[in-house]
Amino acid sequence: MPTPTSSALPPDFDSRHFRHALSQFATGITVITTRLAQGKFIGLTASSFNSVSLDPPLVIWSLGDKAQSMPVFTDNTHYVINVLAADQRHLAEQFASRSEDRFAGVEFTLSRTGLPILKGASAWFECFNRSRYPEGDHLIFVGEVEQCAFKNQAPLVYHHGQFLTSKAL
Repeated sequence: MPTPTSSALPPDFDSRHFRHALSQFATGITVITTRLAQGKFIGLTASSFNSVSLDPPLVIWSLGDKAQSMPVFTDNTHYVINVLAADQRHLAEQFASRSEDRFAGVEFTLSRTGLPILKGASAWFECFNRSRYPEGDHLIFVGEVEQCAFKNQAPLVYHHGQFLTSKAL
């Protein structure tokens, strides 16, 4: 019987193998939105979103530590997590692009703190930027949900490198 160790053993795989294994887990797709100090809106596509606690209401998401938007998300007090609906693949792709203005042609309303809530999203969560934790090559954000809403509609899902809808699952 193997003996437990007091620290992690080195992985017996490379990053490509790890990425392929992770792709077997289906995830929802979100667009996280906030605002620059000058008032310009920014947003990015993220699939690393999950609930943490009901009391208080907490959610998490993560951002690669080399992301250009890192300073904005670490410094801002609030952000909105928009959970995309099945018919919003175009938004997932637009907010994942390197476009200067990812909000071009995007319909949205404003949250209580003046941040974009994407029209047609399955759900959205307006969060206070409660805490941040560096882990590996990402920063984990914990958001305290101040307001949220949802619609009962099919989600946009990402699995094995492809976007899927509930009809394709």
